[in-house]
Amino acid sequence: MASELNCMIVDDDPIFRQYIAKQIKETNGLKLVTEADSAANALGLLEENEIDIIFLDVQMPEMTGIELVQRLNNGYEVILVTANDSYAVDAFEQKVTDYLVKPFEYDRFSQAITKARTNIEAFRKKKNIIEHIFIKSDGKIVHLRLQDILFVEALADYVVINTDAKKYIVHHTMKGVEKKLPTHRFVRVHRSFIVNIEKIDFIEDLTVHIKAKSIPIGASYKEALYNTMNFL
Repeated sequence: MASELNCMIVDDDPIFRQYIAKQIKETNGLKLVTEADSAANALGLLEENEIDIIFLDVQMPEMTGIELVQRLNNGYEVILVTANDSYAVDAFEQKVTDYLVKPFEYDRFSQAITKARTNIEAFRKKKNIIEHIFIKSDGKIVHLRLQDILFVEALADYVVINTDAKKYIVHHTMKGVEKKLPTHRFVRVHRSFIVNIEKIDFIEDLTVHIKAKSIPIGASYKEALYNTMNFL
């Protein structure tokens, strides 16, 4: 059975949030994790929660849905929802998954979910066979082999990708990086750390040791770490 897909609703209209929440509840394989009444509030919630699909209103005060999409580092299936179909061109220029015009029926909602599910399944298969990534650091696009990455560390609005040879500072979120790395090789062990399992020297007293670095294991991440490890 396919894993549940975590959903988030971002809409300043509470009635329409309820409407989408009802459709999510009626759909097998979907789970509503959180809601936000503004795009600005959504940014913080995306860092705190594991989200696969975002149902995103376009017309909101302070920051529009389109502006939020422009700030996201991919990694999400975004289904835009709006009462105005004039935003369709802007939506697809941002490569969103689908574009729903309010009010929409369940069949149209289901079509959008099918697209999102197909994209997610394809991405997960591809992610688990990749051997390298490209990152933007110091004004350059740098090619990195996954086997060279020791661990990733959060640094305010940036992440630091640590290798034996060098540290690379990248403007990205930990959630975004986590979504890009294959889950059989990399695991998040703390709010601020993702480690390459192959590079772990030993674990002692809820601390991961990689080279000379001691990395704490957060209580909520301990089970995921141990489930990923190949114990004898």
